[in-house]
Amino acid sequence: MRIARYTTGDDPVFGVVGGSEGDEIVATLVGDPLYAGVELTGEQLSLADVRLLAPVIPRSKVVGIGRNYAEHAAELGNDVPEQPLVFLKPNTSVVGPFDPIVYPGQSADVQFEGELGVVIGRICRDVPAEKAADVVYGYTVVNDVTARDLQRSDGQWARAKGFDSFCPIGPWIETELDVGDLAITTTLNGEVRQDGRTSLMLFKVPELIAYVTSFTTLLPGDVIATGTPAGVGPMQPGDAVAVTVEGIGTLANRVVSRD
Repeated sequence: MRIARYTTGDDPVFGVVGGSEGDEIVATLVGDPLYAGVELTGEQLSLADVRLLAPVIPRSKVVGIGRNYAEHAAELGNDVPEQPLVFLKPNTSVVGPFDPIVYPGQSADVQFEGELGVVIGRICRDVPAEKAADVVYGYTVVNDVTARDLQRSDGQWARAKGFDSFCPIGPWIETELDVGDLAITTTLNGEVRQDGRTSLMLFKVPELIAYVTSFTTLLPGDVIATGTPAGVGPMQPGDAVAVTVEGIGTLANRVVSRD
């Protein structure tokens, strides 16, 4: 089931997306399905007539995983970590499909990082890997935008990954998906730059959930960005970037200058 968050010009609402590709409809839900469950209002709209928003605004945080693909670690000259390398992105960095990625004046090297995102479905702490599926609401697409020069100069990643608009999420949440071996591709202006598979993750989703919840509580709607495959690279104002995760969909955004 694909859960979207959208607007027609009024307050945001949630809906279930269905129908054939290019002719999708969205059936409006009562309230937030993370808390209210899936209850239809009876209203149906063409997906083309609504504006998709980030399918979830994390209650507290986006948890990022660094260097979770060996080839990506190597391309940046880093060793692979012995345990998951964790950082946080603020929820104020989250934007949705087709929202602009704003290029900050402090950086001269803003890069894309296409990733699988895990949406947490309930409050959880100390979740064993074998029980990880019990706390997953679904999966989405994340672009972990990074100011690479600031990441290098700062010695920690909060600023480099935390700018407003540096965490596009979307286009929706897929609640039923085997994420063991999915293709992840990123295009820049239509040219493929990243082409990887989730099977190449060093730490799989259950391991990540177990590790993260061993030291912090996750809340419903929190997102784990599971790391990016090789092929990351710079973007410039005017560029169009699109991340596709097999079985979910495509998250597309354009880069703009900050006036």
